[in-house]
Amino acid sequence: MFGLGANEVILIVVLVLLLFGGKKIPELMRGLGKGVREFNDAKTNVRREIEEGIAEKDRPVPPATTTTTTQP
Repeated sequence: MFGLGANEVILIVVLVLLLFGGKKIPELMRGLGKGVREFNDAKTNVRREIEEGIAEKDRPVPPATTTTTTQP
C-alpha cells in the first residue's frame, strides 16, 4: 500500500513509543478508531444523499392538474 518495509514499520513503532509512552498509545488508538468510524459514517451519509437525489431526479413528475374557477 505505502511501500513500507519491516524496518520502517519497526522504526515508526519505536518512535511512537518514545514520543507518547506506553500509557498514551491506547488512548491515541481509540481516538484514531473513533475518527475513522465518524469518517466512514459521513461518507455513507453523503453517498446515501447522492443516491436519493439521483433517484428523485429520475422519478417521473406527475402531470399537473388544472382547476377551473368560476367567477360570480
